[in-house]
Amino acid sequence: MIWLTLLLMALVVFISRYLFLEPRLPIRLGPRVLHFLHYTSPAVLTAIWAPIVFHRDGQLAVTLDNPYFVAAIFAAILAITTRNILLTTVLSMVLFFVIR
Repeated sequence: MIWLTLLLMALVVFISRYLFLEPRLPIRLGPRVLHFLHYTSPAVLTAIWAPIVFHRDGQLAVTLDNPYFVAAIFAAILAITTRNILLTTVLSMVLFFVIR
């Protein structure tokens, strides 16, 4: 049953990607849909990092003893001020490992 579920999920993912990436298929997305898809990456990334940063030991952890929260605040401030992705990533990781 698990293998069947995995194969069906793989098939659904493949078909959904194939329909939009195959240039010979007559499916074209409208400008409103394309504009809406610009929000996909930020939404997915937020869904990945938000539980890691704000959730700790089964509860909300928005305190300065949470190293994930402190490093995220530092990274946000650094990103706004420097606008340098590499510098922000490296320095926030260094801060995280130092305070952890």
